[in-house]
Amino acid sequence: MHGRTGPILGLVEAAFFDLDKTVIAKASMVAFHKPLRRAGFLSRRLVLRALYGQLVYMYFGADEDKMEQVREQALRVTKGWDQAVISEIVAESLEQVIEPIVFDEAIDLIDEHQQAGRRVYIVSASPEEIVLPLARYLGVDGAIATRAKVDHEGRYTGEMEFYSYGPNKALAIVELARREGIDLEGSYAYSDSDTDIPMLEVVGHPVAVNPDRSLLRKARDSGWETASFVRRVRLRDRRAVRVPLIALGAGTAAAALGAGVWWWATRRASTPPARWGRRRTGH
Repeated sequence: MHGRTGPILGLVEAAFFDLDKTVIAKASMVAFHKPLRRAGFLSRRLVLRALYGQLVYMYFGADEDKMEQVREQALRVTKGWDQAVISEIVAESLEQVIEPIVFDEAIDLIDEHQQAGRRVYIVSASPEEIVLPLARYLGVDGAIATRAKVDHEGRYTGEMEFYSYGPNKALAIVELARREGIDLEGSYAYSDSDTDIPMLEVVGHPVAVNPDRSLLRKARDSGWETASFVRRVRLRDRRAVRVPLIALGAGTAAAALGAGVWWWATRRASTPPARWGRRRTGH
């Protein structure tokens, strides 16, 4: 699978990046909690509970049933929120929130993949209201993100339409590749979490970035590359936004901020670029 020296004729290659703790240094919904709280959407109590849940998940894990319960609770909290207002809050605060927490190593990799002619996509469980503007800000080709149902007035119904998490990420990538003529065997994927193992397994060049213990064990067992991203950089110091976003894989429906709140409470050319202590763990 890793021995080919070039892309399949007629197909393009791509690089798929998880967002939280892979491209940016913290969970995106945690990063946006201040503007959302200032706008009255989140109480201090809810923020503290969500951040506590995030820490518990990071250090102790959470089973699937528990994560489903918390996700449903979060969707109920966001029922009735106006999608357009949320999008406006994100747009107004994006630069201030994201600028200080972008990983320099991730931007270098994005640049290298683009220079090699590969398409670059962000693939995240966070809501589209956050992921799509952020992908545009980073200058990548598109994004796959969580979306929720909205009613005819543009308000969240409390129901999920597409949950970009775990195996669903892999399915969305495969569908995108089929639709856009992407050679997955010649493509790359980057993530920090064992929940993204399915996403990493569908490409020929999986890379575990700042991996959690389970993902690190999987990387060692499978001979995947690992990478350590540590340097934060202000994106404006690197380059201006260059490429308009083409939103792919998630459609045009609004995403659920509830998925983001849930995320707080539960998450925790063909030669590959070689930098920043990336290493093979052996086959």
